[in-house]
Amino acid sequence: MDKLYKPKSKKFFANDHETWGHKWGYKDSRFILNEDRSVRMLGDRYELCGIDMPDFIPYVEEMLEVKIDPEDMLQQNEDMPTNPSNINEEFLETVKKTFPDDRYTFADDDRLIHSHGQTTSDEVYKILYSRIDSTVDMVFYIESEKEASLLIQLAEKYDVCLIPFGGGTSVSNALQIPKKEKRMIVAIDTRRMNSIEWINEEDRRVCAQAGITGSRLEELLEEKGFTVGHEPDSIELSTLGGWIATNASGMKKNRYGNIEDIVENITMITPKGDINQVEPLTRASIGMKPQNLLFGSEGNFGIITKATLKIHKLPTVQKFNSAVFPDWKTGVDFMYELSHTNFIPASARLVDNVQFRFGQTLKAKPQGFDKLIEDIKKFMVLNVKGFDPYQMVAATFKMEGNREEVDYQEKNIARLTKKHGGLVGGAENGKRGYMLTFAIAYVRDFLTDYNVIGETMETSVPWSKIHQVCEAATKRLFDLHEQHGIPGRPYMSYRIPQIYHTGVCIYFMLGMSVKGVDNAADLFSSMEHSIRDAIMENGGSISHHHGVGKLRKDFMSNTLSPASIDLLKQVKQSHDPKNIFGIRNNVFTD
Repeated sequence: MDKLYKPKSKKFFANDHETWGHKWGYKDSRFILNEDRSVRMLGDRYELCGIDMPDFIPYVEEMLEVKIDPEDMLQQNEDMPTNPSNINEEFLETVKKTFPDDRYTFADDDRLIHSHGQTTSDEVYKILYSRIDSTVDMVFYIESEKEASLLIQLAEKYDVCLIPFGGGTSVSNALQIPKKEKRMIVAIDTRRMNSIEWINEEDRRVCAQAGITGSRLEELLEEKGFTVGHEPDSIELSTLGGWIATNASGMKKNRYGNIEDIVENITMITPKGDINQVEPLTRASIGMKPQNLLFGSEGNFGIITKATLKIHKLPTVQKFNSAVFPDWKTGVDFMYELSHTNFIPASARLVDNVQFRFGQTLKAKPQGFDKLIEDIKKFMVLNVKGFDPYQMVAATFKMEGNREEVDYQEKNIARLTKKHGGLVGGAENGKRGYMLTFAIAYVRDFLTDYNVIGETMETSVPWSKIHQVCEAATKRLFDLHEQHGIPGRPYMSYRIPQIYHTGVCIYFMLGMSVKGVDNAADLFSSMEHSIRDAIMENGGSISHHHGVGKLRKDFMSNTLSPASIDLLKQVKQSHDPKNIFGIRNNVFTD
């Protein structure tokens, strides 16, 4: 087995890092409004960076029926308020005697970063423009399993609440401090535990520490010629432990699986000891596997410290492609037939017309020869094929494997596209559509400054109820928007990013102008809750990959039977009787 050790470097502190801290992503990446009202993304991390996009603002104004005024922007807090730390003196004195002083901090900005995730209305919006209700009292950066175990023992002895913290990318209010918690609260940041402990190339396994981010994990594995293949939208920021705790999905799950398909062993440290299998198991009938409870555990049971994952040789060929179809129904029919085949690419996604048009605005205006080529393409689609630009949809594909595999997939996707009256759009559009995912969250933060609030929602739906769920969610948003007298019109778009044997994941993007609206964040949050209700009433699930947290807790009784919920609560009571891990997510909420 090869071992990869993390080189010595400056100690990680979240308030002294290249990420924004409260907004999404990195400080060197953001959208700005130019004087000519075109939009540019600064930095060089993403495909969108460095180009002026003249159609972006006109599209937003058309869809929302409002005017984007650079002279009328929401003013962010200059000083973000935090509550004074609630200190358990006995606990603190013991911590000081037990650990080096670079393991913990009481800095206000670091405490604030660890007191929220990335849920728009309940967390980010309030952090930037108002205030959140509660903050953690101390942040602790664990560097080993031994430190994690010691800290848990002290917390149990002195009755202190611990909250595991990974990349902070949660969009389910999972990191929101419980309102009834009166004890000292310590956030446990795992990101100093970011090493690969070993690689077994023959068995194709890797053991990685839970605080490693997805991009760092892939970077280290690539040096050895391997990949895990798990690629969520948040891969740059989210951690391995967070993937397990939320039961995450990735864009390339068709080839590599979701997180529960990838992970073979997990170590979680709880007040009662370590939960894991002695060794990772290829597949075994050993009775009930306790580690299955750790997928989706959302910080309620303990600290995930490491996991063993399957790895794959890096694909020799990676290729993108795309297709356009005349309307959403045709696109869904195409995806349905694709799901029955043996040529499903690593990633296959379908976007509706609203999202398709949005993608077209995130381009520079073509000039010269480029404009000629663009005009020819548009002529072929709109005139030769007769597509309506306000109905057509697009599918994007990422294919990985050897040359024969990719050629086979590409050939048959083209055949299936033709069968459904579509038109192959080529690699450039496919790559652009795929890579756009990593920059889209920055759009939310850009538009929020201009009084536009937006969020994403996702669900899993049987094939037979796709149209019903999309229509119900859209209708509920428009009805609520009218009912509350909100200015302009709401925005709703959706895409299918994952396909399964029995159904799909639907990913919604919604937004609206809230200029002049009182208590905008709370109103938007209540509307989102109602839309989720409409989704579930029409056959959708509580979540496909974002998790439950506190945002969707009210729907758990429609998801699990009373006896199932009681079983989980009894497991919690037996392993954490003092509720040391008191984040209260999912069925454990207040």
